[in-house]
Amino acid sequence: MDIDLIKRLRETTGAGMMAAKQALVDADGDMDKAVDILRKAGNASAAKRAEREARAGVVEAYVHGGRIGVLVELNCETDFVARTEDFLTLAKDLAMQVAASNPEFVKPEDIPAAQIERERSVYAAEAEGKPAEVAGKIIDGKMEKYYQAVCLLRQPFIKDPDKSVVDLLTEVIAKTGENIVVRRFSRLELGQVD
Repeated sequence: MDIDLIKRLRETTGAGMMAAKQALVDADGDMDKAVDILRKAGNASAAKRAEREARAGVVEAYVHGGRIGVLVELNCETDFVARTEDFLTLAKDLAMQVAASNPEFVKPEDIPAAQIERERSVYAAEAEGKPAEVAGKIIDGKMEKYYQAVCLLRQPFIKDPDKSVVDLLTEVIAKTGENIVVRRFSRLELGQVD
């Protein structure tokens, strides 16, 4: 296996030497396929890490033009990871995301059940008269759009709209080897009344 190819894959993905080599072997030397293999492996290991407790971390502050201020609490498992460049960059990116996209919740599970039911009933009324299967798909599609609008983790990432915020989080989890959790955030905008 070409050592330069392994090195390039490691730089692209942040994967370890043996993982990069194995991915290239599995992909028959195809760099794009190897990246996909590593991303899938990273997603799988990130899912396993989600069970572990995250109590260390940072509270990141971001102020945009003196008009919008954001605080984000981002947790990980150890102080060591909390001081890494990847983790701190993620915290800054999340604070900018909250400033730009103004989400209300971290994830869909944080939305009160009454609010979800109200949205579903509005979409059900819009889909009235359609066959049940079509109506169900319409409602599910509109609920996903709603989640993308109000939930931080479901939003397209402002620096790369082709990936969601949860994809970005998963990438950093795979790189650091620790569970990372967006605990909460607060956004203040000049002149805005709650």
